Amino acid sequence: MVSKVFFDANILLDFMLKRANFEVAKKLFEYVVNGKFNAFITPSILHIVAYWLTKAYGSEKTKTLLLELLVDIRVIDAPHEIAVMALNSRFGDIEDALQYYTALHHDMNVFVCEDAGLKKSAISSLPVCTIKEFIHLLEGK
Repeated sequence: MVSKVFFDANILLDFMLKRANFEVAKKLFEYVVNGKFNAFITPSILHIVAYWLTKAYGSEKTKTLLLELLVDIRVIDAPHEIAVMALNSRFGDIEDALQYYTALHHDMNVFVCEDAGLKKSAISSLPVCTIKEFIHLLEGK
């Protein structure tokens, strides 16, 4: 059973900025709001999303949007040891490594991301799925 799902920053940005993947991201967020699974991000992802939303909408609207987001999505972080482990991993992208190892540390079931490079570096205990792949998994297709 999928109960703990980690979202990459671009998943949130696709939804909140109505980018190319907006429709599938919207469906994903509907599942979160309806309690189908629990979604998680890191403070780093919150920073990234805040930066881009502020550029698009301004500070006040961004605060409102982020507070609404945090009603349904929990923020998690990792201790020093996990950061060191991530930096020593085979991941070429440092940000991906830190996010992925934080998700591993918190026993996530799935890491939702559109990054093919991250998917190649994933291990079997924490699979990486695109939004569409994850929705198919949820819907049993």
